[in-house]
Amino acid sequence: MPAALVNLFIPCFVDQLFPDTAMNMVKVLEAVGCQVNYNPNQTCCGQPAYNAGYRQESQQVAEKFVADFAGPAERYVVSPSASCVGMVRNHYGELLSDSSCQSQFPALQRRVFEFTEFLVDVLGVEQIPGAALPGKYTFHDSCSALRECHIREEPRRLLDAVAGLERLEMAETETCCGFGGTFAVKFEPISVAMAQQKVEHALATGAQYIVSTDTSCLMHLDAYIRREKKPLKTLHVADVLASGW
Repeated sequence: MPAALVNLFIPCFVDQLFPDTAMNMVKVLEAVGCQVNYNPNQTCCGQPAYNAGYRQESQQVAEKFVADFAGPAERYVVSPSASCVGMVRNHYGELLSDSSCQSQFPALQRRVFEFTEFLVDVLGVEQIPGAALPGKYTFHDSCSALRECHIREEPRRLLDAVAGLERLEMAETETCCGFGGTFAVKFEPISVAMAQQKVEHALATGAQYIVSTDTSCLMHLDAYIRREKKPLKTLHVADVLASGW
């Protein structure tokens, strides 16, 4: 079977704040036989501007995304962020409806995947050889992964196959963590209360780790955990799958 060709889309916050997660995704993709490429000209998916109501500016970013990733039809676009994937899949069609690159988008849209769904649903991979992390974890379903990309079982299958790792489902795992991009800035007290509830549910399971497909959620939760000095560690799925080997 020929190697799957992958273009990486690394979100701006991952690039700036969590580069190790991006490198761990590369490590895992290469381990399962993917040929990985990174275009250094890539920038943002446009979601922050779009959510803030700046349609023209977000359209320009969307056009750049299409130009950056409109390569060969056999090359997938894979990202460690369901939030960004959801933005591209579900909002670019409307954003680019009056754009000169509108005709290029449908073919690209079909090739954009979140990391875990690419592994499980496209490649058929459900275990990363050598992946090991002793301890117990609970999983946070990000709003974008669950509601925009319909991803739920894929990360759990991969994580449950990690040697030494046990899953403990928390209450209300599908409830928002309170980040929501600009929501956390505009409605800080509500956002913090939602993070508090999520962390309390995670701690009630006895888990040591809270894992998710989205570093944006984990960043928000980790800030609360650190401030309150809670005995819980946040990890992206890629960081877990790259552990132990």
